[in-house]
Amino acid sequence: MQELEQSAKDRLKSEIEKEISENKIIFYGKGTKDMPMCGFTVETIQFLSQYGYPFEVVNVLHDMEKRAVLTEMTNWPTLPKVFINGKFYGDTDILGPMAENGELQAILKEAFPEGPAA
Repeated sequence: MQELEQSAKDRLKSEIEKEISENKIIFYGKGTKDMPMCGFTVETIQFLSQYGYPFEVVNVLHDMEKRAVLTEMTNWPTLPKVFINGKFYGDTDILGPMAENGELQAILKEAFPEGPAA
């Protein structure tokens, strides 16, 4: 893949930052909530769904430029890329142990002081 022009990188970075700021939980994966296109995206949807908080999934399966900018922003080479309350957390390999020790629940409670959706 050829190097993205700086203006294209800046545009994509702004787009990603806007998506992250508009969603308390968002992750970038392959496919959508309704039609995940890889096992890791399915796993992340199932993992996040158990907590009852709203989250968004952005499909970057065919958007190599956006994926490249996300990788550069996060220094994380693989998908999915999970953000909670504006902070990057990696994927379920990171979130799973955080859930086991209670750290994830504290982060979710801070992001959603009103509690999970009814």
